[in-house]
Amino acid sequence: MTRVPIIGITSHSRNAAGEVVLPGTYVDAVQSVGGNPILLPPTQTDPESLLSVLDGLILSGGGDIDPIHYNGEAHPTIYGIDDDRDTFEMTLAKLALVRKIPVLGICRGMQVLAIASGGTLIQHVPDIYGDQINHRLDNPLRPIPHDVEILPESRLFQLLGESRLNIVSWHHQAVAEFSSDWQLAARSSDGVIEAIEHLHHPWAIALQWHPELSMQDPAHQRFFRSFVSAMTR
Repeated sequence: MTRVPIIGITSHSRNAAGEVVLPGTYVDAVQSVGGNPILLPPTQTDPESLLSVLDGLILSGGGDIDPIHYNGEAHPTIYGIDDDRDTFEMTLAKLALVRKIPVLGICRGMQVLAIASGGTLIQHVPDIYGDQINHRLDNPLRPIPHDVEILPESRLFQLLGESRLNIVSWHHQAVAEFSSDWQLAARSSDGVIEAIEHLHHPWAIALQWHPELSMQDPAHQRFFRSFVSAMTR
């Protein structure tokens, strides 16, 4: 009998009620393609030992990353800074890349992977790209759908089988620069970097959008199945 892959998913820190929180859609997405999800709260003190028991890693969405990690300056729109989470996830990202563990970065998780590899962020997308495309809705904050273009030469195109995809996003920051270990895989029509993929890793892909919110879409189902199928031990 084939063992079910164990996939760690990073979570938020404890909230005011003492609860460790993660939207259930991440768990649902992993389980729907045959993975066994476990939550990774940022209070863990030994990230290296965690990766020794994981078959795959998802760096999930959440608040902004402290600009100190990419030599950036403070911006008035930055919110949700969590030093423990930043440190924990940066360490996990670097270890997963070195150990060649399948890793998926989602929204904030994409930014973590980019920064962990030496990249930088756009601190507020409208400052650079205007409002041609809304990448989140405000008042109240909530996700919004829009289209992205998948580069035909990318691995992501092979996995999704689509050159244009309707996705769900929820962010106000984005990757500005990424290291030469990564290549561009998708953009939105306003120019925002929507996906990158690692050139020297068996399966390391980062999406600025939220694929776990689109599991009714066959393309996103194929994407998650590819992630799980990469986990052989």
